[in-house]
Amino acid sequence: MGRAFKRLERVLNLEAQQGYQNKAVVGGIRQFATFWVGQAREEAQDEADRALVEQVAEVLMEYGRLPGKEARQKALESLNNSLAARRKRVSEPAAAKPAPKKQPPPPRPEPKTQPKVEKRPEIEPEVERPLPEETVEDLPVVEAEPEKPVLKLEPPAEPDPEGLSQSVTVVKGIGPRVAEKLARLNAETVWELLYIFPRRYDDYTLMKPIKDLVYGEQVTIIGTIWETRARRTRTNQIVVQSIISDGTANIQATWFNQQWLVDKLKAGMQIVLSGKVDQYLGRLVFNSPEWEPLEIDPLRTRRIVPVYPLTEGLTAKKMRDVMSTAVNRWARHIPDPLPESIRQKLDFYALSQAVAEVHFPYDQDSLYHARKRIIFDELFLLQLGMQGQRHKWQAHPGIPLSVDGAALDQFKASLPYELTGAQKRVVGEFAADMSRDKPMNRLLQGDVGAGKTVVAAAAMVVAAKAGKQAALMAPTEILAEQHYAGLSKLLDPLGIETALLTGSTSAAEKAQIYADLASGKVQVAIGTHALIQEAVTFDNLALAVIDEQHRFGVDQRQALREKGAETAVGKPSPHLLVMSATPIPRTLALSLYGDLDLSVLDEMPPGRQEIKTRWLRHSERERAYSFIRGQIAQGRQAYIIYPLVEESDKIDAKAAVEEFERLQNEVFPDLKLGLIHGRLKSDEKETAMRAFYGGETHILVATSVIEVGVDVPNSTVMLIEGANRFGLAQLHQFRGRVGRGEYQSYCILISDAETAVAEERLQALEQTNDGFILAEKDLEIRGPGEFFGRRQSGLPELKLASLLDMEMLRMAQTEAAALFAADPMLARHENGQLRDAVAHFWEQAGDIS
Repeated sequence: MGRAFKRLERVLNLEAQQGYQNKAVVGGIRQFATFWVGQAREEAQDEADRALVEQVAEVLMEYGRLPGKEARQKALESLNNSLAARRKRVSEPAAAKPAPKKQPPPPRPEPKTQPKVEKRPEIEPEVERPLPEETVEDLPVVEAEPEKPVLKLEPPAEPDPEGLSQSVTVVKGIGPRVAEKLARLNAETVWELLYIFPRRYDDYTLMKPIKDLVYGEQVTIIGTIWETRARRTRTNQIVVQSIISDGTANIQATWFNQQWLVDKLKAGMQIVLSGKVDQYLGRLVFNSPEWEPLEIDPLRTRRIVPVYPLTEGLTAKKMRDVMSTAVNRWARHIPDPLPESIRQKLDFYALSQAVAEVHFPYDQDSLYHARKRIIFDELFLLQLGMQGQRHKWQAHPGIPLSVDGAALDQFKASLPYELTGAQKRVVGEFAADMSRDKPMNRLLQGDVGAGKTVVAAAAMVVAAKAGKQAALMAPTEILAEQHYAGLSKLLDPLGIETALLTGSTSAAEKAQIYADLASGKVQVAIGTHALIQEAVTFDNLALAVIDEQHRFGVDQRQALREKGAETAVGKPSPHLLVMSATPIPRTLALSLYGDLDLSVLDEMPPGRQEIKTRWLRHSERERAYSFIRGQIAQGRQAYIIYPLVEESDKIDAKAAVEEFERLQNEVFPDLKLGLIHGRLKSDEKETAMRAFYGGETHILVATSVIEVGVDVPNSTVMLIEGANRFGLAQLHQFRGRVGRGEYQSYCILISDAETAVAEERLQALEQTNDGFILAEKDLEIRGPGEFFGRRQSGLPELKLASLLDMEMLRMAQTEAAALFAADPMLARHENGQLRDAVAHFWEQAGDIS
């Protein structure tokens, strides 16, 4: 009988410690009583025990209804007195009558649900400590019959775009203060609010007791925290560990570098954990699971509960309440732009139903169908927009250029090296496109050092020798200046006039360049956004080249193209070439840039050395410094990259400004260091880069601004601090800054965190120099959103869809192509809502610089 009563005593003690709030167990004391009484009756040894069980059950069942703390305290004190009397009664006969010597006492009865775990699973063996006995058992998993969700969606009603465009304050429960918080989540209108979708779900319909968890599965559990503590690892990381139990077993949850959780995850707190079941030293654990305090209502109704993105001052419960009100009132008024024929053919939900079910799904099946409809809509609108851009661009006649083969041969002969097979192929693609009467619309992809600039120069030669002009727009002044330096060397010997136009160009120089562009004297203009300013006019622009295209928005690309001609249909448009130094897998490139033809430089120039890459622990930093000093002694130079400009209270990472001072004064006092970061003025950046390029400084301390910088052939070491804070593609770009000369070059990565994702990323960089392989890996690890940076692709933001979902992407492409073939301008009456939806969707693409 001891087992049931021991459990009861622990619950009563915990309830007293928590101030008699009826929260000692999940679901309340009444729920505990229904679980406990059956076990206690089975273990009752005599009539006195059976009477006590019934007395306890009666008190516990009514406990939650008792008025106030004092009444509850008296009730529990009465039970504790009865339990004390029972302990005395049971112990006295045992003392009077010792057990026979020859017969050992019977084994302690073990319930079937007794967990096998007897010790706390540890993250690191040096701190192993047995789990206190009282935490092995815990409180029951609450079982309840599933009920239908609270959402009561009316049938689709008359579309009301005006109503949906109202401020969120028309939703009951949203006042000015809540509206201000929602605005931080980019929800200012009802429509925007309805499209803040849950970031995950707690599925109470599939709850599992801890004893039944299986390694590798994604689950949601509920339980009570028995202990939370923090410790430091050998590498000085803060690890927070909680023991959570649900009455069937216990499990350890671990979080890294989040010491504030110690104050949040208090013993006795009822919690919902969601995450992947991991394993450590043979024990099941959670590593960095999502968590939130338990709400009893969804537990009782066994719903799938949405978990929304939050902001300071907006609780999960308030957000759910707000969304429930908004969905019930407004979801049925959402216009459905998808043609009915497509919806029926693909057996999709109506959009109003899909939006409602994405927020408050009845079951996993309805959630799947709701997400499928919304994902299709996003990809469908994306593809329609791209096909519209291609149609619009090709509706303008191009400028057919006569390709001067002799001039191209002269250009190739002037180069100090032979073009690769890939470069020759791509130059041929450019020449063929530019000779047609349709404007070229081409994306050039190539790894770092694959020779994109020289093939772009060949296209410029074609334009200039045909009596026309070309322009190249780069995202930064440093990159524009590098292009100007390189291209002028290639083009000046051929008698082609070049000019550089940036924000730093003096007023007098600008005036002269404007005049020379308008007269046609300047044949090739290289610059930044300054090229698309209103004051700039070209005499006859036939080729627009855009470098680092993912840093420009659709509007900026369009603005440069429109410099070539009037925008009215029938006027000629310049040929367009966009270049990307971020390798993108071919299938994804076609998805992202479906309006462009694709050229790929998949062959590196001969003699290009492989950069040796090594990943070091932060404790090995001194080794890296010694290596840099050795390289400088041989006459070489080095970069040191930091993730931040200045130290931050919110981000525990090294910063360039502070580290520059430390390196110059303490580590390399006898060497000359330079500093460059995004907050410097253009002329300050220019000075720092020129000093490094000219060999005046030995080491250049920098932030990510160096990603697209001047080539310095003498630099041989790239040291990247906080390497785990950069994406693989960006790290590969940094690495490409060295190895530009004849000397063996090196990339050293130092991580300030030891997470599995960081290790996977840095190991991949160690293993290959192939940017396309790394791009695939980066997409696999981070997904397209982070791969490009937030809205860095010049594309609309996708709420649910993934560009890696090839099945849905193909479906959207097929339906978009069929619809576009029948109604390219979406001019038919039945496609009016769809035309508006495409326009609204693509408004988000915006200017990204």
